[in-house]
Amino acid sequence: MIEVTDLRRRYTGGFEAVRGISFTAGRGELFALLGTNGAGKTSTVEVLEGLAAPASGTVRVLGHDPYRERDAVRPRIGVMLQEGGFPSELTVDETLRMWAGCTSGARPAAEVLESVGLTGRGKVRVKQLSGGEKRRLDLATALLGDPEVLFLDEPTTGLDAEGRRETWKLVRALREQGTTVLLTTHYLEEAENLADRLAILHEGRIAATGTVAEVVASQPARISFQLPEGYFPGDLPPLAEIGVTGHEVEGRTVRLRTDRLQQVATALLTWAHQNRVELGRLDVRAASLEEAFLQIAQEATRTAEETGDIRQVGGSRRTNQQKETVR
Repeated sequence: MIEVTDLRRRYTGGFEAVRGISFTAGRGELFALLGTNGAGKTSTVEVLEGLAAPASGTVRVLGHDPYRERDAVRPRIGVMLQEGGFPSELTVDETLRMWAGCTSGARPAAEVLESVGLTGRGKVRVKQLSGGEKRRLDLATALLGDPEVLFLDEPTTGLDAEGRRETWKLVRALREQGTTVLLTTHYLEEAENLADRLAILHEGRIAATGTVAEVVASQPARISFQLPEGYFPGDLPPLAEIGVTGHEVEGRTVRLRTDRLQQVATALLTWAHQNRVELGRLDVRAASLEEAFLQIAQEATRTAEETGDIRQVGGSRRTNQQKETVR
């Protein structure tokens, strides 16, 4: 449904926002693009939506070039931009009627409004909607054409916790019906709950990709605890032998890293039981997507600095403001 091969995108002045990325998404799959501001997420999605041509590489959506064969692609996709930009004086109903006039095979407006939780708000002007309601209206327009491929760019920004979870429920239902979804989001919990596979972009390149479980598994689990009075780290079972890959000690607090969480936790608890001691403030946790995301981004930054492979704008490293501009 989506096939991207060695995609590159450049802006005026030679700045390369996307630097040779490749990925695919199949029917009924949700693929998430993650990354910090300026990583190249929106620059990538705009090419997939047919809003811009790639500098090089190939992109296919539903088997077509979305930029050069826009007529074949546009009726079959839905697009939810970061900001809809609807006329503020129109009502919700008027906005959907206007959008339906530009959409092939548009669904009934009432049906779409119900699906996004805006039933009863049809007579309200856009300017009177809350931020979360405007995002729901953005989603409604993206769903009008019953798309085979749906692009969601930061879809739950501005929504409260209940609205976010209702949106997740709707997205899951669309996937079950066979809709392919490409999602960009800053909410890692969102990606963790929804994504079948994901890619973490950093400085225009893919730093990691795979299922959520695969990406998280690339990072070690963590165990921390406080030793009881009179005991020292040397009294513990040999850490390397029980599966510990790294550790730090700060006073009586011990922090361990491991790829064998259950094995190490069992060994520590067995040792504590045999010695009739309690491990204070015991905290045992697997790595999270957030931890993996931060670690991967830090490692990618270190590698770029060590190799001198840092993106340039006008001969100097980009500022945060420039990063936000190209995002």
